[in-house]
Amino acid sequence: MKFHTEYLTFNTKKHREYVHLTPTIEGIVKKSGVREGMVLVSAMHITAAVYVNDDESGLIQDIDEWLEGLAPFRKDYRHHQTGETNGDSHLKSLLIHHEVILPITAGKLDLGPWQRVFYAEFDGQRSKRVIVKVMGE
Repeated sequence: MKFHTEYLTFNTKKHREYVHLTPTIEGIVKKSGVREGMVLVSAMHITAAVYVNDDESGLIQDIDEWLEGLAPFRKDYRHHQTGETNGDSHLKSLLIHHEVILPITAGKLDLGPWQRVFYAEFDGQRSKRVIVKVMGE
């Protein structure tokens, strides 16, 4: 069994931002030499997420508005008593989740026709990391 690990670093320009990762993940899978296996893509921060969905700007905006509706920025989160003001970012991360596991078949990501991988940042404008771990034969 082969293992290959890389770390991606993001420093988004906005507080909330969505970054398309599919081409980057495809390159890491190719570099790994794994032909059959899986790749784990995981945000290493509790105010970020990784998800799979369509790469369509209207949908991304809909997702952002949906998340803001479910976990809006508010000043009264108990978490803010720690001195932080990102309680909503933690909740948004829980809704999307922090990682995905993707299949690798014949040396390539085995995604559905519209599936793409995204990093979702909910408390940006500072350095954040994502681990990409490829495993297989």
